[in-house]
Amino acid sequence: MFNPEFLATDNNDGHEGNGLIQYLQEQSPDVMQRVAKSATTDIQEIIRHNVQGLLGMLPGEQFEMKVTSSRDNFANLLASAMMTGYFLRQMEQRKELEESLMADQEMSTDPEDINL
Repeated sequence: MFNPEFLATDNNDGHEGNGLIQYLQEQSPDVMQRVAKSATTDIQEIIRHNVQGLLGMLPGEQFEMKVTSSRDNFANLLASAMMTGYFLRQMEQRKELEESLMADQEMSTDPEDINL
């Protein structure tokens, strides 16, 4: 799911001012795998669709596609996917909370519970 190898770099050009890349480089592969696995399948599907839209998607059975990118551009793509993932997870939690509150509200306004 997540390959931490692309973060390993001998050359820090352009990374001194990028706190996110520095933070990611400091994390253990176990932490990165755990975070990546915590995403729901819905979130993974949305991010996969987003990344495929950015890179372009051709049918694998008819085309052999290779994508070439610089480390910085790939790091930017990863950062974008991560931020999208965090945003989607927050929205998913908000949706779950709203659904829970609506269910609680419906239960509390049950006509059988109202005593006049």
